[in-house]
Amino acid sequence: MLGIIGGSGLEHAMGSLGRSESHDIDTPFGKPSAPIVTTEVDGVRLALLKRHGEGHVFSPSTVPYRANIFAMKKLGVRRILGTGAVGSLREEIAPRSLVIPDQVIDKTFRRAGTFFDDVVVHVELASPFCPSLREVLARASASSPARVQQGGTYVCMEGPQFSTRAESELHRSWGASLIGMTVMPEARLAREAEICYALVALPTDYDCWRPHPHALDQFELLEEIIGNLKSASQNALHLIRSALPQVVALGNRPCPCQSALELAIWSDRASIPEVTRERLRPILGKYLDPRP
Repeated sequence: MLGIIGGSGLEHAMGSLGRSESHDIDTPFGKPSAPIVTTEVDGVRLALLKRHGEGHVFSPSTVPYRANIFAMKKLGVRRILGTGAVGSLREEIAPRSLVIPDQVIDKTFRRAGTFFDDVVVHVELASPFCPSLREVLARASASSPARVQQGGTYVCMEGPQFSTRAESELHRSWGASLIGMTVMPEARLAREAEICYALVALPTDYDCWRPHPHALDQFELLEEIIGNLKSASQNALHLIRSALPQVVALGNRPCPCQSALELAIWSDRASIPEVTRERLRPILGKYLDPRP
């Protein structure tokens, strides 16, 4: 089963993919943003989740990221494609195009970023996005009607306010390509849960480093951004659907993402409390001694 976590713009499109079943899932970290909807598209089983909830009620800082990823794990999801609106930090990354980033700079500070509050676990995150899924998206992009850039660094800011001009220029000086608010801790938690994760980023505008046209007033500018978002969302949906057969072709092919905890658990396993074992069994179960 492939999970799809939709951000701004893609949420409504996801709901029209086919016949579906809704799952109201409890986790040790509360309920996910919304019920997870399972459906089948082109012979592929999908688990769809609206990151910001029904009616877009969760801000980037309050999205229940841990519950979202844990619920996906409980459903048996092994791979996730995330989507999200971003601002462009590069002239060549135009609104309505798509970007498959390969790196992240995490500037968030209000969000719970790990499942392991009671266990010492250090996962490798040098490559925060799954190389196998990124390769699938790269191949599928050959048939995309939109330009799809491969690679780029996503700066994840806390928000909910947008950047100052000085911050935007700083992010550009770092060599970053995109600015957004939602990829972290989502990508990090997916790695902790041993789920392959890649992102399709949807540029809606140039960040404030690039002055807006003086001919547009604020309402016209917002209308333009919303139009860009709708167009990029349709482009992302087309890309994801084109990628589905290739995701299926991955099958049970081994991926380092799916064994990320093998050498990452530093706590003495005999010292891990039973309550913690039970709480995290969907994630840690295969690495803990079986119960008598």
